[in-house]
Amino acid sequence: MYDVMAIGNALVDHEYVLSDVALEETELTKGNMTLAGIEEQQQLLAYFQLAEIAPSKQAGGGSAANTMFAFASLGGKPFYACRVGDDKQGQFYLQDLHQAGVATSEQSIHAGGVTGSCVVAVTEDGERTMQTYLGTSSDITSDNVNFDALTQADWLYLEGYLAMSESIQPAMTQLRQQAGIHGTKIAVSFADPAVVKFAKDGLLNMLGNKVAVIFCNSEEAKLFTDKKQIKAAARTLLEHCQIAVVTDGAKGAIIAQKPENDSDDIAIHDVAAPTVTKVIDTNGAGDNYAGAFLYALSQHYSLPECGRLASEISGQVIQQFGPRLESQDYQDIARRVLSA
Repeated sequence: MYDVMAIGNALVDHEYVLSDVALEETELTKGNMTLAGIEEQQQLLAYFQLAEIAPSKQAGGGSAANTMFAFASLGGKPFYACRVGDDKQGQFYLQDLHQAGVATSEQSIHAGGVTGSCVVAVTEDGERTMQTYLGTSSDITSDNVNFDALTQADWLYLEGYLAMSESIQPAMTQLRQQAGIHGTKIAVSFADPAVVKFAKDGLLNMLGNKVAVIFCNSEEAKLFTDKKQIKAAARTLLEHCQIAVVTDGAKGAIIAQKPENDSDDIAIHDVAAPTVTKVIDTNGAGDNYAGAFLYALSQHYSLPECGRLASEISGQVIQQFGPRLESQDYQDIARRVLSA
């Protein structure tokens, strides 16, 4: 049995620290993810080398994978479906997940494929800007999904970046249908403003008639709903879900909940963000927030408690380089927050 099954793009992160001026030279949109071909990524890496900007860290990445890493580190049992190559990067990627307690299957390995990679540019304000070469992950299909794992799971977690992939849409539809048959609850993460801007139809396919939870940040929520205020956006998201979780950086988060009887008695919870000494790297903050929140929700904690755990963990993530904490750090934070 699994607490959650997730599906997402498998990427190895390569992090670089640079100035805003250097980032402008790349022509990447700050704070957003840009898809690229292998040649474009090689050109970006060549620019970094010419500018003497050395990589600071290599780590397993991918939005849903980061979420499942946090979920497993907190004590949950996740299964993760993806597509990697049978290369060294793919081996590194899967081993990293297995060591954390995230289950995968052989269906995720594509013979002769090249594992995707993400160049993460972190500026002095801690903002992350990403250029992603999906590699073999761009061809993820139903063949890479272990549908049997879903029959054993309480939750299905869908990563928003997959809204940009046409090849996975039939599997998304099949997963939603199967989840409905087995009573599996669905959570969807919007993942990035670029997803909402350029792949809203794919997101709507993920959401179907309605899901249990939507995770997004304030920019994504406003773009998706065309609302200017975060609480209005959160309320509008409830047209697509029972619980809308909208993060807003240092301002905290809004959790909106619609009653199961679909009445108009909407509950709104404000969750404060923890005090952060210095923001070093926001890469993975939203992913970890979703993973911690979903873990606490799966353990039947209240929505404010879920939000507090998620806020504390994401607040710790942004004070270090890389998208993941050490497993013990997750457990220490949970022990402190959930026992309070």
